[in-house]
Amino acid sequence: MEDVKLLGAWPSSFSYRVIWVLKLKGVKYEYVEENLFNKSDLLLRYNPIYKKIPVLVHGGKPIAESIVILEYVEETWPQNPLLPKDPYERAVARFWTKFEEHTSPTFFSFFQSVGEEQERAVKEAKELLRIIEEQGLGEKKFFGGEEIGLADIAFGWIAGWLRTMEEAVGVKLMEDDRFPRLQAWIENFKAVPVIKENLPDHNEMLAYFKQRREMFIGSATS
Repeated sequence: MEDVKLLGAWPSSFSYRVIWVLKLKGVKYEYVEENLFNKSDLLLRYNPIYKKIPVLVHGGKPIAESIVILEYVEETWPQNPLLPKDPYERAVARFWTKFEEHTSPTFFSFFQSVGEEQERAVKEAKELLRIIEEQGLGEKKFFGGEEIGLADIAFGWIAGWLRTMEEAVGVKLMEDDRFPRLQAWIENFKAVPVIKENLPDHNEMLAYFKQRREMFIGSATS
């Protein structure tokens, strides 16, 4: 077994995207569950700058930030590639991965805010979903075509977390009659065995998000 360790936390979609990639690659690893409210000395030592999960430790060397980790895993373990061979297609995949990284705070803003701020965040999030569906996914099964790839992993939180967040907030971003291609992608993504077998429990996630939502509302109205 290679010396691979992943520091993560069960509610975190950023942790899960690393888990998915490692399992898709067939890389054996040790998982270390972190308490987000009481960070371990191990986490603080391996990620002293951001002090956040996930952190991948390979051969004693830590790599932080989930997108950076995904690219590191792709380069280190080339089997079952998640980026296409064609340079242009690789660039497109990286573009959408970066797009997700830059725009995901908008989606979390709808979850954390109230009132007019939340209304703005909901409007912006729906526009981003439209762009993702029309410009990123298009008519394809996955972002890169017929096989799951790096961009799908980056957007995977939409498939596994967004509906639970909507339920906790009581606001729908993806109504049943909107974004049909994106909704089909969600089903295709969750049908991939590695994804299906590695998703957090819905009820536990809902309880967690409701608790977090109450904290955000308390902070916003105090």
